Amino acid sequence: MARIDAFEVEGVVLEVLSEKTCRVELANGHRLLGFFAGKGRKPHAGLAPGQKVRLELSPYDLSEGRMTVETETKI
Repeated sequence: MARIDAFEVEGVVLEVLSEKTCRVELANGHRLLGFFAGKGRKPHAGLAPGQKVRLELSPYDLSEGRMTVETETKI
């Protein structure tokens, strides 16, 4: 279930830090920490640098976001 006050943005994975976190850069140049939560971790184990992802950000903390959907790979 999505949070009501969260908003979605798209970004590109810069580096994979562990199996559930990675460094993501948004289109405006802002870099943040992205993570998968709960059941979302398993299907997204093959995350690679250069891949586009969609994140849910809280208006209260823009330094990290929850990755919700994996989009197509950037070549």
